[in-house]
Amino acid sequence: MTNKEIAKTFQFLGSIMELHGENPYKIRSYQNAYLTLRKLPESLREMTDEQIGKIKGVGNAISAKIRELLDTGDLQTLQKYRDQTPEGVQEMLQIKGFGPKKIRVIWKDLGAETIGELLYAVNENRLVELKGFGAKTQEDLRKKLEYFQKSRNQFHYASLEAEAERLLDAFSQILKPARVAYTGALHRQNPILTHIELITDAQGDLESAVADLLGEGNWTDRQIWEGSSSEGLPLRIVRVPADDWVSAQFEHSATSEFLHSFQAKLPADQWGSVESEEDLFTKAGLAYIPPALRESEDWIERGVIPQLVQEEDIKGVVHAHSTYSYGLNSLREMAEASRSLGYEYLGITDHSKAAFYANGLQVERVYQQMEEIDQLNTEWTDFKIFKGIECDILNDGSLDYDEEVLQAFDFIIASVHTNLRMDEEKATSRIIKAVENPYTTILGHPTGRLLLSRPGYPLDHQRVIDACAARGVAIELNANPYRLDLDWHWIDYALGKGVLISVNPDAHSIGGIKDIHFGILAAQKGGLTAETCLNAKNTNDFTTWIEKKKNNH
Repeated sequence: MTNKEIAKTFQFLGSIMELHGENPYKIRSYQNAYLTLRKLPESLREMTDEQIGKIKGVGNAISAKIRELLDTGDLQTLQKYRDQTPEGVQEMLQIKGFGPKKIRVIWKDLGAETIGELLYAVNENRLVELKGFGAKTQEDLRKKLEYFQKSRNQFHYASLEAEAERLLDAFSQILKPARVAYTGALHRQNPILTHIELITDAQGDLESAVADLLGEGNWTDRQIWEGSSSEGLPLRIVRVPADDWVSAQFEHSATSEFLHSFQAKLPADQWGSVESEEDLFTKAGLAYIPPALRESEDWIERGVIPQLVQEEDIKGVVHAHSTYSYGLNSLREMAEASRSLGYEYLGITDHSKAAFYANGLQVERVYQQMEEIDQLNTEWTDFKIFKGIECDILNDGSLDYDEEVLQAFDFIIASVHTNLRMDEEKATSRIIKAVENPYTTILGHPTGRLLLSRPGYPLDHQRVIDACAARGVAIELNANPYRLDLDWHWIDYALGKGVLISVNPDAHSIGGIKDIHFGILAAQKGGLTAETCLNAKNTNDFTTWIEKKKNNH
């Protein structure tokens, strides 16, 4: 089990115990374990019991449970509560923003034991009379339930990538010299996936290889295998003839809308035998369109394809947290990790004072951090730390510090973290006011969404982007794989307005820096180039840009 999987097990244990009204102290200890373990940079699998026991907040009882999870993959304590809880009620615990106490009322007083039963009761207006509920709460729950149902059986790209890489490597080794590759939505780098999909031109050995690696599954006309990986993740394997490899891979990697438009240029019966996908596009009279852009007909109609931004183009880590606020690692550790990964600079952006839940920086601690940054910057000639802040956008759209403090920062990421339930007009006006603040440099995760958990802030994206363009404010593509916000669909519109995009990891630990990888995959789908990416600028150019923005307010 990974650290995150272990952490989530403790989170679920705390929730299901709260559902049953158990000891609040124990519940809190498991919830704290979740918060600690999910950000732990070292792998628990590689730690000794003694090392695990020294983790802050991990006592003997939790340490023993961690070892039990590592050895068996399960907890007897958790299984005890699962046995007492209907499966549908356990599923309710997965719904973001729907806590155990309310679920207990639903279960015990209303008698609803499945998501379907609960949604039916909501639609019949049966929750308004329950303790702790009302018309507004009922309507909010209805939206959460509908979103949960819509998101079922879907996965973040990041949650499938490691297993996809393992399977690709395993099949490539076993099936040599046959070819094996990603295809489908996985190949198009979609942030949300329903399954892993591989394509191969292996023939006679494929059935036995699949059986050895994966066990049972279903073959469809001996061309498609559908089943699960050893990790229980949905998997699809497509077999194609070796002499049809290029055209088959192309066909399986594109959406039907893209294929329809492509075939208007070159019908499928004229594809013939080609050596590469590039040759196929040339035959159609088109520039090569990489898989990430094969979602719709847009890029076929344009004809000119940009040179997409690459991970190695990113020169600086912008948007990162340290132990000054909600981060796991010290400022020095975050800087040294960024430098060791080959980046030229770090834009540290701890939370502002309104984020009390994240130990946001009161004014005196802002200046304390700035002094430490000045000291660290004397140690390196090839690396720089910029003084930033992730400044909360307050309810009225103002920023979370007085002007005297705001002007002390090198740059400011303005983000919404609270009151996400405004209607579109109020939410949009709130964001635009923050964008129009002369000290705002970058608009952070514009909608506040959490993919598959929370749809996010309702916004008029065009108005927000237009405001950023008018004020010279960049927009963040938050690279955390659970956010990827700004959504890639809006990158093209932003670029058309001259707005720069900053691919930011929102790193709360050393390991989080590497989330830039997922941000780049999403950025490529939106057509982002190195020239239009803010943190693809080198240290000097980034300095020039933020100083110009600051001086022009």
